[in-house]
Amino acid sequence: MSVEFLVASAIGVMTAAGIYLTLRGRTFSVVLGLAMLSYAINAFLFSMGRLVIDQPPIWSADTATYTDPLPQALVLTAIVIAFGMTALVVVLALRAYLETGTDHVDGLPNDGEQHPDAGDEV
Repeated sequence: MSVEFLVASAIGVMTAAGIYLTLRGRTFSVVLGLAMLSYAINAFLFSMGRLVIDQPPIWSADTATYTDPLPQALVLTAIVIAFGMTALVVVLALRAYLETGTDHVDGLPNDGEQHPDAGDEV
């Protein structure tokens, strides 16, 4: 088994888990699914760089090979953006829970009835 197959399988499993969790009916599952998808995208971007061990990140006349620094910069940027978006989604989910009294994404309780406090004017 090659390392490329292992990394590709891990990215596929993270993507499948992220899609499954995103399609669930609870807001916490949706937040976890989006985080899992961002991890899968980061691993994909990082694997695109074809990392070379013990080589400089910038080409010089001394070396024939070098490591491409662009995927590493993209992954670092994606990590910062994903952290900010996760914080925003958590705050929005918490506010929706406090407003509706349920953590379902449609705002309805388990039995499908409208929450008694939902829709009241403040």
